[in-house]
Amino acid sequence: MRFISPKTDFAFKKIFGSSESKEVLISFLDALIYQGKSRINNLEIIDPYNAGYTTELKDTYLDVKAILNDGSTVIIEMQVLNVPAFDKRVIYNLAKTYSNQLKYGEGYSKLKPVIALTITDFTMFEETDRYLTRFVFQEEQDNFIYRNQHLSMVFVELPKFSRGLEDLETASEKWIYFMKEAPNLEAIPDTLSEIPEIAQALTIANQANMSRKDLEELHKREVFMEDRKGEIRQAREEGREEGRLLMQGLISRQLEGKLGAIPSEIIEEIQQLSLEQLEGLGVAMADFTSSVDLSNWLRDNQ
Repeated sequence: MRFISPKTDFAFKKIFGSSESKEVLISFLDALIYQGKSRINNLEIIDPYNAGYTTELKDTYLDVKAILNDGSTVIIEMQVLNVPAFDKRVIYNLAKTYSNQLKYGEGYSKLKPVIALTITDFTMFEETDRYLTRFVFQEEQDNFIYRNQHLSMVFVELPKFSRGLEDLETASEKWIYFMKEAPNLEAIPDTLSEIPEIAQALTIANQANMSRKDLEELHKREVFMEDRKGEIRQAREEGREEGRLLMQGLISRQLEGKLGAIPSEIIEEIQQLSLEQLEGLGVAMADFTSSVDLSNWLRDNQ
């Protein structure tokens, strides 16, 4: 057997975001958010995966979104690239999802909790060796948690996870091992198959069960992500000004992938931005739907 890597957006959505993957996603979320406790009875996957294929390659900002049986919303992102201002983007998506629950005129009592689960293929927090971390609002000195805790973030940093197959004990360890090592497996190990939903996820990830077109799409995404890794690595190695120029080109290509052709006068404005402004643009463009949004942002941030 050969298994695809769940790290690309195409594979991640196929494994966790399809209408047939509900039990897989419930087990995954119970393990990583609720420490293996069976807290989720049911969920609804928003905009479930379907077998569409890309005509243009671009970065993905949100992979899977689900509403749990208690009304909570979970936004799940698998992030391979350590792009500028990614830490701000996580908070932005969390806050935006929370505020967008209310329709005009509705009271705050209708707000439900939102959880951001982020899996990264790079190290985010140098302050700790723990690969699974959780963040909530709490008082700075006495450390008590803010009442009606509605916003929380859970991070899984794959490079920090070093347990071998024989060392896996908890459901969270087994799911994280799946995320990191699936393409290196040659069969479904007994240790992982103890959790039926992981066995199901590996069955979905089995290349033998995928069409040639699916595999071509996956290969296209993997090549694209490797190229982007190289661009980002080079930008950081070149120094501040050189890095600014590379970042400018990187942001411009992302904008073109998202919005289509960019007018030359707007490109000239982008070329004048500082590195800090480019980082801000990298966060803000997640919400752009047209070149008008880009023009308005440039006007307000010159």
